[in-house]
Amino acid sequence: MNADLLHSIDSPAELRNLTNEQLVELAAQIRMRLIEVTSVNGGHLASSLGAVELILALHRCFDFSTDHLVFDVGHQSYAHKLITGRLDDFDTLRTYGGICGFPRRDESPYDTHEAGHASDSLSIALGLALTRDLNNTDERIVALIGDAALSGGMAFEALNQIGHQGSDLTIVLNDNEMSISHNVGALSLYLGKARLSKPYTKVRDSVESRLNKLGRPGRFLVNAGEAAKASFKKLVVPGMFFEDMGITYVGPIDGHNLLALQAALGATAKVKGPVLLHAVTQKGRGFAPAEQHPDVFHGVGSYDASTGELAVSGGFAPKFTSVFSAALVKEAAVNPNIVAITAAMEDGTGLHAFHEAYPQRFFDVGIAEEHAVALAAGLALGGKLPVVAIYSTFLQRAFDQMVVNVALQEQHVVFCLDRAGLVGEDGPTHHGAFDLAYLRAIPGMRILAPVDAQQLADCLHTALALGGGPVALRYPRGAVAAVAGGGTGAAGGAAVAGGGAPGAAVAGDSGGTPQTLPYAQAVTLREGRDVALLAVGRMVATALEVADLLAADGIAASVYNMLWVKPLDTQAIAAASTAKLVVTLEEGTILGGFGAGVLEELSALAVEAGTPQTPVLTIGLPDAFVPHGDVERLFEDLGLTAGQIHARVRQALDEQPQTTS
Repeated sequence: MNADLLHSIDSPAELRNLTNEQLVELAAQIRMRLIEVTSVNGGHLASSLGAVELILALHRCFDFSTDHLVFDVGHQSYAHKLITGRLDDFDTLRTYGGICGFPRRDESPYDTHEAGHASDSLSIALGLALTRDLNNTDERIVALIGDAALSGGMAFEALNQIGHQGSDLTIVLNDNEMSISHNVGALSLYLGKARLSKPYTKVRDSVESRLNKLGRPGRFLVNAGEAAKASFKKLVVPGMFFEDMGITYVGPIDGHNLLALQAALGATAKVKGPVLLHAVTQKGRGFAPAEQHPDVFHGVGSYDASTGELAVSGGFAPKFTSVFSAALVKEAAVNPNIVAITAAMEDGTGLHAFHEAYPQRFFDVGIAEEHAVALAAGLALGGKLPVVAIYSTFLQRAFDQMVVNVALQEQHVVFCLDRAGLVGEDGPTHHGAFDLAYLRAIPGMRILAPVDAQQLADCLHTALALGGGPVALRYPRGAVAAVAGGGTGAAGGAAVAGGGAPGAAVAGDSGGTPQTLPYAQAVTLREGRDVALLAVGRMVATALEVADLLAADGIAASVYNMLWVKPLDTQAIAAASTAKLVVTLEEGTILGGFGAGVLEELSALAVEAGTPQTPVLTIGLPDAFVPHGDVERLFEDLGLTAGQIHARVRQALDEQPQTTS
């Protein structure tokens, strides 16, 4: 055995020179490398471990320097990266400036499509296949999709078109949820081979042609035979769903058997039209902790490579997700109409505790965000109070349903957006950069951005009580930080314009009884006449730091925890407009976001008063896709640290024209 076979592979083409025994050894070495790197950097380990043999077989049977491999989501692409020229850089996986945890076209010519959201691979693959057909070229197109992603509505839409179009296309279904039944699997594979067999199809077509020539009796026999054959197959072949759509089905086969995979892929290459190979794999294969807990190791932080024990992060501070989880369970205990919906993210969104407490009121719809929102609208129509817990980046897939099914009909649905703002190592497909912009555009939508644990509980309580249309809460990934004077509308006293006393510092579990917040009222955290800092969410703590830095320069800055992004506190903005400079701070795109809303209001105030508009500095995420990396490093790279913002504020003040009394 080659002790370092992996390092001898310079390109996927070299896989074709290896024996099957060497391929098995290579798979073992790839798994060791995946565990070694992800134990330090974190990542999507379980799915990548389960897809090693699939990826090796695909690269051995296809030439993806000219053919195209389209990943769905890309969670399972780590082995692909290792054998396509990124072995030496693999230590940088998911780190700032390093290689991405998902396929990236700028990393390698072997990365056809930058997968990050589920269920889109079949549409992309069909587009490539149709392009090939139009260009009269002969490259082969392969889509690798998981069983969870196949449940997404877009995947079904693509399957419908794929079967109708009939273009040559190979779909590899990586099924890591079921175990292989040897009897069913063997029979299905046998029938799959029979359908691929040229002698079989030739004889079948010849017999049917002769019977058809006999007129009505012959056609009757053909139809009867087809009906009987279909009925029998539907009883014994799990793939008839695909067959009925016009897609040849092969499988299920053992997705870790390299010989079987190569034989099946070789057979599919001879099929005209679309074919689906159903491969059953084990998530987390080769690493016992991941095999036993594939959900934990789906997307994992650093861990002990020898034991699988997870590293502790965040100290004793709870995460926003866990605070939301506990708050929702408490609310559901007193309101039996509350129901919870997730799109295949029960643990990630914190709904597991709700599911345990109220299983009949919990609905996991799978990777189907559009359906999740429309389902919520239906539940609201029926008199229930739906809470849709979802990641910010995934909710943007259901924008139309939010507009037409929820907002237009004024249905009371509460959207709880986890992972709002920058999420770190998962990069641009997962950053929650756009929610403030797309939610603000929806008529009737109310938006709150809590800063700490108590305020999150208060915001949820308020959202559930509001009625009259949709409400959205957005909060970041990670631990809850203490925000001195973060306050709530109730604890903070009067609205910002009235200069109410700040609320108490809050960190950790919400603890106290949740309060109903005053509608569209912000909280004054600090008074100052020179600069007005208007901030939402995680940027409130940054605003307070900036105010301290300005105070050291002799510049008095007021700080407002705006809390309500829509509707905005117009009194607070009017009060802020008396300063020399208004600064808005948000962890979202500045195009159409919170700062844009403040600008709109200040412009309206200036027109109404007939006075010049107060100068405004809008600070947030740029009009660009933010790369992956540690969140603190990304904030620094984007100029969003307190020191960098302080410098920008000083520059803006210095550039203002000087007035003389």
